[in-house]
Amino acid sequence: MAGGRAGRPAKKKGPTKGTGGQKRRSLEGKGATPPAEMRHWYKDKARTERIAREDRGGVRKPAPARQRRAEDAPEHIGGRNPVLEALLAGVPATALYVAQRIDNDDRVRDSIKIAAERGIALLEVTRDKLDRLTDGAVHQGLALQIPAYDYAHPAELVELAREADESPLIVALDGVTDPRNLGAIARSATAFGAHGLLIPARRSAGVTGGAWKTSAGTLANLRVARAANLTAALREYREEGLFVIGLDGEATVDLENAGLLTEPLVVVIGSEGKGLSRLVREHCDALVRIPMHAAAESLNAGVAAGVALYEVARHRRH
Repeated sequence: MAGGRAGRPAKKKGPTKGTGGQKRRSLEGKGATPPAEMRHWYKDKARTERIAREDRGGVRKPAPARQRRAEDAPEHIGGRNPVLEALLAGVPATALYVAQRIDNDDRVRDSIKIAAERGIALLEVTRDKLDRLTDGAVHQGLALQIPAYDYAHPAELVELAREADESPLIVALDGVTDPRNLGAIARSATAFGAHGLLIPARRSAGVTGGAWKTSAGTLANLRVARAANLTAALREYREEGLFVIGLDGEATVDLENAGLLTEPLVVVIGSEGKGLSRLVREHCDALVRIPMHAAAESLNAGVAAGVALYEVARHRRH
């Protein structure tokens, strides 16, 4: 036996100097599996799904609230059909925005062709840019920029009728705040021969991209005037010899029996919820109602305007 060490247990070898506990840390793992939105492929997948929904005309989440738009800022119409209809109707436009790698169809090609023929700038942008321009509305990769609307003076609407040697027919809106209703009313007003729309400067929808879109381009052929005070403008119209009738669901006279429909006329449409304001009611020569079944409490402002203007046009033809 050499050195007398036979049969003794070997000494335990300690950690090597400088390892720093690497083996211990290697056993800790990499933590919980990250959620999908933190993985590298998520943004591309989400973008692809968003584009597919948009091209199918699906509903999108509303864009975050933005600061109030300046009155002289341009408006934007989004969507392939609305853009093409606006271009065909001759809506004044300054730029056509087209999404990068857009899936072309006849509407896109026709829109680009018309814009080029009219000298409208063609700009290729990202879909995120289009989202911002259209306030998160469904644009299908296409948006048309139109300049801020140049409102007429209320007196100009009467002058237009006199220049055409026609009895004035003006539609005034009281408390209509949805641009889509304004666009729908503009469409009916154009169809039944009105000479213009009158809106108040405050607490009212204006000629925005949404109004242009709903009007299907008819706002290009119908003047819209804006009054600082609606009741004062109605009073001035009465002094000019026009009669003012207001649509009121609680009125006792049916529209067809008003007796004023062939006269120089202002038809006032109130909001769907509140109807006509007290001051506007006081400035009307007559309050009339559209007869309907009791099951329907009221009509949408755009529908009510269409029915009333049809009745006025029918009386004037006879």
